[in-house]
Amino acid sequence: MIRSFSSKALERFAATGDKAKLSAQNSERIRRILLALNEAKSPNAMNLPDLKFHLLKGRRRRAVWVAANRRITFGWDDKDAVDVDLKDYH
Repeated sequence: MIRSFSSKALERFAATGDKAKLSAQNSERIRRILLALNEAKSPNAMNLPDLKFHLLKGRRRRAVWVAANRRITFGWDDKDAVDVDLKDYH
């Protein structure tokens, strides 16, 4: 389950579907990723071929691919995703 977000825009999108301040064009893909992350019982549940799941170097964070440079990043605390964010890596 997602316990916390780092991004208010992403949190608002998850709660209401409001994509006005979301910094990505692929809102349907983002929605599907957030649903999968909310259902995940462990971080490895996000290790699906089309998500390109990976650990971020030097951190205890993980990332999944949205499109181009966009990633959804998250930490993991016990059974919950924490500090979920949408990042642009270039």
